[in-house]
Amino acid sequence: MRRREVITLLGGFGAALPALVARGQVLTKPALIGVLVAGSKEATQPRVSGFPQGMQELGYVQGRNYIIEGRYGDSDLARLPTLFQQLVDLKPDVILTGTTAGILEVKRATVTIPIVGASLTDPVGFGLAASLARPGGQVTGILISSDNLAAKQIELALEILPGAKKIGMLMHAGNQSNMVHWRNLEAATGALALKLVRAEAHGPSDLDAAFQTLAGEHVELVVLPPDGLFVSERRKIVALAAAARLPVVHPYRELVEAGGLLSYGVDLRDSWRRAAGFVDRILKGAKPADLPIEQPTNEMVINVKTAKALGLDIPPTALARANQVIQ
Repeated sequence: MRRREVITLLGGFGAALPALVARGQVLTKPALIGVLVAGSKEATQPRVSGFPQGMQELGYVQGRNYIIEGRYGDSDLARLPTLFQQLVDLKPDVILTGTTAGILEVKRATVTIPIVGASLTDPVGFGLAASLARPGGQVTGILISSDNLAAKQIELALEILPGAKKIGMLMHAGNQSNMVHWRNLEAATGALALKLVRAEAHGPSDLDAAFQTLAGEHVELVVLPPDGLFVSERRKIVALAAAARLPVVHPYRELVEAGGLLSYGVDLRDSWRRAAGFVDRILKGAKPADLPIEQPTNEMVINVKTAKALGLDIPPTALARANQVIQ
């Protein structure tokens, strides 16, 4: 084969396969990306699909440059340790996850696989990182919420329902990330002399009883922390809130699109898309220890139709600040 033909052939190969460099060597086979999600595959697909979109934007082709091996907990947190170990046994190049509860398994196992979180909660507090600027371990990624998320949720809720004195919080029992939000919410409501009540659900079957508890406590509005269970069960949660005539401040736009009142929090699909940048750098040789954990980008979505059904008037100032208003 002539030298020019060899160069042309190699050039074509390089165009089809981005230079994935790991530990100084070009990968000779597709990278294996393990994906761990707490919810069901069907319910989480809209946000998880942001990852292949991000990879495509970076020049990757799924099935050619990388392969995804997914594990889904179907909202059962007790399954996460087993699912995490299944991924570890596959020896993937990177594990990508949307659940801090799953990442906590690295503290109970000797694992050296790089881990990228698309929705991290307090990684420093949970001992997963030394600092946000320099994680120093095997975990990096994007925060699902900032420290002031709970305070912001309360601020928006009181803007819509200014006379409220009793706030309820629905928690996914067993998810340690929810406790972080609870403590932040306690601080926010305590500073405003508001009473705070919580109801817990271990899974979808407990949601009815949890809303009955909140209604029985005569809370005037409800706050939901960031949690995959609430996205997976968004239609049920919206229906229960409507039946109890309870205004709810949600963490994700998906719940407002399903008929919820108001959301303030991250765009989950965008977080998964941004996670591709971390995976790309790790495949090219970067260490999670050196990749700063990024702050989330929050958005607000308001459903005016739901507000009217609840007899609430949304202040023009809130509507003007919303990223999206659903009529």
